[in-house]
Amino acid sequence: MSVMLGAFMAVLDIQITNSSLKDIQGALSATLEEGSWISTSYLVAEIIMIPLTAWLVQLLSARRLAVWVSGGFLLSSMLCSMAWSLDSMIVLRALQGFTGGALIPLAFTMTLIKLPEHHRAKGMALFAMTATFAPSIGPTLGGWLTENYGWQYIFYINIPPGLLMIAGLLYGLEKKASHWELLKSTDYAGIVTLGVGLGCLQVFLEEGHRKDWLESHLIVSLGSIALVSLITFVILQLSKPEPLINLRILGERNFGLSSISSVGMGVGLYGSIYLLPLYLAQIQGYNAQQIGEVIMWMGIPQLFLIPLVPQLMKVIPPKLLCAIGFGLFGFASFASGALNLDFAGPQLNQIQIVRALGQPMIMVTISLIATVYIQPKDAGSASSLFNILRNLGGAVGIALLSTLLDAKTKTYFDYLREAIVPSNPQVAERMALLTDKLGNEQAALARLSEITHQQASIMAYNDAFHFVGIALGISMIAVLLTKALPVGVKGGAAH
Repeated sequence: MSVMLGAFMAVLDIQITNSSLKDIQGALSATLEEGSWISTSYLVAEIIMIPLTAWLVQLLSARRLAVWVSGGFLLSSMLCSMAWSLDSMIVLRALQGFTGGALIPLAFTMTLIKLPEHHRAKGMALFAMTATFAPSIGPTLGGWLTENYGWQYIFYINIPPGLLMIAGLLYGLEKKASHWELLKSTDYAGIVTLGVGLGCLQVFLEEGHRKDWLESHLIVSLGSIALVSLITFVILQLSKPEPLINLRILGERNFGLSSISSVGMGVGLYGSIYLLPLYLAQIQGYNAQQIGEVIMWMGIPQLFLIPLVPQLMKVIPPKLLCAIGFGLFGFASFASGALNLDFAGPQLNQIQIVRALGQPMIMVTISLIATVYIQPKDAGSASSLFNILRNLGGAVGIALLSTLLDAKTKTYFDYLREAIVPSNPQVAERMALLTDKLGNEQAALARLSEITHQQASIMAYNDAFHFVGIALGISMIAVLLTKALPVGVKGGAAH
């Protein structure tokens, strides 16, 4: 329960600042582009730490590592609330991400190695809550705290559960000796190439759109370094008898196909949480709290649904249940791609509930399908790879979606503008109405251009939601291609 609480807090903190960025930027005198690093620094540090966790558990012991990173997470959370400049906030958010990054794979690994097999589905249900409920509720909680108490409270909120988590870890995890002798045989080249590769790739994906991708020398350099580093890492790992991360497990049919689905899940989960607030703010003029109230319908129902999934797994094969989950989530994404000016919170709430039905079915079952044939010695590698791929799926998805939105908006605007000519009777009628309403033809023309751009944006958002739906459809196919679970697997009990 304590490591699950830690993972929940770490994932929550990815999204919790999103609703409050304007307030934080204002307090720290930062521009919109500079403020984006408040989120980017956390994500970069987190994704570097995730794959190092399995090695650190061997080196320090699970208990020592868990308590140390939990303490670091609480300290950095407190310091973030006291940040005196943008630079200090970026550094402190990176520290928060680095310590929080260890808590996510720790929760996954503890589920695999600590729980008896007949309780594993319950453990995966708890892990699903951290992976899907936390990012869904993050913007809601962040917006509500910022509106009512101030942005500092999005960091203060970590303190009470954090203290409870440390107490639980000290009580629940047995003391084990450190193995400092492992430092002599550690794959330092693997650590450096993986850390540099993932760090550069994350910044490349997060900042690429803002800097116009290959038009920026910085983005080209980061992409090149990431490519060379990650290729070197793969070669190093495949050439070692005892690698830092055993990449060969990707060749195991269930784990490999489930990893593809995990990438799609990342695109769907983080892509939806990226697109919805942006659409509601840009097109519908919603404030942070109103956006949070819409996002909430993706999160709150999961609290009640996740505990039911292990029971459903006793009557429906996990593979089929997972495919149904991807189907529901994909259907909700395609349904979101029918936006118009009258399509706002009330209409989206119903779609959010369908999303909330699908996500728990995926997260509880996909972890079990992925790991059922994995050996206990590879549990750390499986945890690292599975969580990295979901996070990278989210980062790649958001990068593609932001680029798609811009490109499609321009394309649709040009397409619509071609029809706006004085000889078109509908245009002439609309111009006459706007001129009468606004007082002069210049203002009417500006308003018509604004309306056209808004319509182009709505069409682009529709395409973006369709893209998310396609990614989830591919994930559903990948799950259906996995092997059936061994005989005797009911609700997670493998024999």
